[in-house]
Order: sequence, then C-alpha cells, then structure tokens
Amino acid sequence: MSGGSTNSMRIGVAGAAGRMGQALVRAIAERSDCVVAGGIEARGNPAVGRDIGEAAGIGALNARIGDDAAALFAGSDAVLDFTAPAATLAHLPLAVKHKAVQVIGTTGFTAEQIRRIEAAAKETAIVFAPNMSVGINLLMAITEKVASILGNDWDIEILEMHHNKKVDAPSGTALGLGEAAAKGRGVDLRNVAQRVRDGHTGPRRPGDIGFAALRGGNVVGDHSVIFAAENERIELTHRAAGREIYARGAVRAALWARGRKPGLYTMRDVLGL
Repeated sequence: MSGGSTNSMRIGVAGAAGRMGQALVRAIAERSDCVVAGGIEARGNPAVGRDIGEAAGIGALNARIGDDAAALFAGSDAVLDFTAPAATLAHLPLAVKHKAVQVIGTTGFTAEQIRRIEAAAKETAIVFAPNMSVGINLLMAITEKVASILGNDWDIEILEMHHNKKVDAPSGTALGLGEAAAKGRGVDLRNVAQRVRDGHTGPRRPGDIGFAALRGGNVVGDHSVIFAAENERIELTHRAAGREIYARGAVRAALWARGRKPGLYTMRDVLGL
C-alpha cells in the first residue's frame, strides 16, 4: 500500500496494468487524501506480482498487482473499475459484500447488465458514468439544455473518434451525450437513435438522434454534438489529449462517494451539475 495518512481513502484499481489502469494508479498516487490499496489483472497476465507503482512508471508503491478480486475489494474503501462488462459484473457482489464504493467507467453494457448494476447499487454506493471527465460531463449538461431549447426542426448528430484498439461503438460517452439530448427533448433515446447508416437509407427521419463512430491511430477521445437546421449549425466539441482527465475524475468520484448511502450515482451528481 502506498503512503498516506491514517484517514486516507484506500482505492484499488481493477485492470491495473492497462493504459487506463496505469493512469488511475498515477492519479491516486499524486494525491495526499488517498492511497493505492492494490490492483488486479486477469490470471496469467505478466503484470501479476509486480509492484503497481513500477507498472505505472512512477516507482515502487509497496502494493502489488494480484489476480484475486475478492482480496482487492476486502482491502479497499473503493475500487476503480475500467475493465470489461463481464469483469465489472463479476465485481458487483464483491462491492456489495465489503460495502466498497465501485466506480465504474466500463462501457458496452447491455440493458440487462445495467439492470444488474442498478440492483447492486441498492446495497452499496456505485458511481457509474460513461466518461469521468469534468469537461465531458459539462458538455452533457450543456447538450441537454440546448436540446431542450431547440425544436425538432434541428437535427442532432453525435460524432466520436477513438483509437484503433477500442472494441465498442458508438462509445459509451457518445451514447451518454445521446441520452442527454434525448432527455432535453423529453424522448426515449431507444426510440429515436439512428446508429447505423448504409446504402440507400432514404431521407433523415425528423427527431432522430444520429451517431457516427470513427476509429484510428491513438486518439484518446473526441466527441462532437452537432445541432443542424436550415442555414445554421451549432457544434459542441470536447477533445481529450490524455487519459489523465478520466483518471482524475474517477478518483474524485471515489472520494465524493465515501460514506454515501447506497445508490447509483453519476458524475453529474459528483460535480453537482
């Protein structure tokens, strides 16, 4: 465990050896009000057994990367979980058992899987957000407000671009922006989302919220919400230059959720938006 005061929050990291996991470790270590409790990776990962700080490139923290999720949750006040849907779901009962805060940045869940997260949140505090960036969450709030003001004669399109290793599309953040736009309009995104266009599609259906996903290079994350009407267009854009913005937001969420009653919280709750 890394150094800190006796009141420091103990924060563990799931997926600690990945790029996001390393950024999370660095974000915890740079603060004085929390310590790195440890991390986990899948069994057989070459990082298992390594010092978590050395794996993150910041020197030894006297905490190891293991492969025992139960031990990590037992020894942590909160666990930052940016893994994969199956792993995150497997961690839910551990968070409930040990009353640990689970901060979920994983994306790509089905509706049924989200219901399982909601059920677990009745027994422990969970912060679940498709994007932990302060800037992105401000963009979501602005998107909802703009959508509530503009009528259906304004088309809404959401464009996102990520690195070539990302496995889900549209991104969870793009879908979150779509949810914000739909909420602003007072509609259910499931009824108005247009996620695929190919071939002869016919004219655009009024009221739809469209999505487009680009993949390439090492782009961390670019998101734009485009409101288009006759002879005018409004574009709201956020570009991420590094994963640190997500990592610092996740740590902020964990600290905010400490001592909260069970519930499913979002970054908008954390930020008071």
